Amino acid sequence: MIRNRRRYLPLAAGAMLFLGCVAGHAKDSQPTLETLATGLVLPWDLEFLPDGRILVVEKPGRIRVIDYGELRAEPWATLDVMQRQAAGLMGIAVGPDFAENRQVFVVGTFARGDSLVNRVVRLTDRDGKGVDPQVIVDDIPSGITHAGAQLAFGPDGMLYVTSGEITTPSMAQDMNTTGSKVLRYRPDGSIPDDNPFPGSPIYALGVRNPQGLAWHPETGDLFATEHGPSGFQYENEWRDEDELNVLRAGQNYGWPLVSGLKSGLTNDPRFEPPLREWTPAIAPSGLAIYTGSWAPWYGNAFVGCLRGQQLRRIVLQRDGKSRSGWRIEKEEVLYERQLGRIRAVVMGPDGYLYITTNNRTGRNDPPFADDDRVLRVDPSPPTAAVEVAFH
Repeated sequence: MIRNRRRYLPLAAGAMLFLGCVAGHAKDSQPTLETLATGLVLPWDLEFLPDGRILVVEKPGRIRVIDYGELRAEPWATLDVMQRQAAGLMGIAVGPDFAENRQVFVVGTFARGDSLVNRVVRLTDRDGKGVDPQVIVDDIPSGITHAGAQLAFGPDGMLYVTSGEITTPSMAQDMNTTGSKVLRYRPDGSIPDDNPFPGSPIYALGVRNPQGLAWHPETGDLFATEHGPSGFQYENEWRDEDELNVLRAGQNYGWPLVSGLKSGLTNDPRFEPPLREWTPAIAPSGLAIYTGSWAPWYGNAFVGCLRGQQLRRIVLQRDGKSRSGWRIEKEEVLYERQLGRIRAVVMGPDGYLYITTNNRTGRNDPPFADDDRVLRVDPSPPTAAVEVAFH
């Protein structure tokens, strides 16, 4: 049975999908999945409008609409992005004052002469369409590799934007570039007076390719996922070491001087160590902190994994003895290799988690004929998962 079915989230007949248990020592049934939309092309992110419409970003440059449980054929908006490998249209965020100004923000990759840049574009929802695009942040270095960009509004009403190092690791420690950073802006694109580096949008540095942002509902702490190195020579042949970080204003997370726990990051006072490191790599992407009514999940972090093809549930605990103020009590794997690549993980206003798949990459045939999809996760049945020992 679907709990709390609201006006804006009815499901088409036959849309519910039940999956069996994952491999391993799983018992009972997994959380129920409900299919909301199919036939999408690389849905990178999604957001909810107050009237219940769901905006879904497709990487080639379209923003689609799910309304009354149906995916509209006509896009809400289309932007002329450069879609190639890692580049394209990516994150989306509804403005904190949407009720007054109807503003929606997206970040994507655009051509500028012979180079590529990431831009934050503000659109206005008018008559059911996204119109009047305005560039509010420009010239964030971009490329076709390691160009992941996400944006989200924090509890402080400020706009946070991530940027990758586009195979130029030195960017991460260079305060003269916005590449390979987490950035903080006012909604109009100006720089807040209380940013940690006066006159600069840089909020945190030393990150390689961050792709997910989420705030804890009780403490307001900012968590972020990050892709680790790929073993290239210019990366000191470091490999794997994906990260979950707790981001603090003005802090340095070490890339490319150090990477992961093995390189001494824990003991170097200049750099903040990751809360969690994943080796082998799982390519963590979307990130959400659960705030719904299912008590066993409240305050847990959920991470979508591309390479790992799974959803990870991470049970967080406060820890005054750790540098981050947190520790991981338990970690579980859901839907391993049952859905393909999981990109977005978003907390919905109805108390459910929403995820997207990213299987139509062109590298291989997608595992399902109706890929890519938007799915809703109902946690209320007994959760079965593979527990992962944390060391």
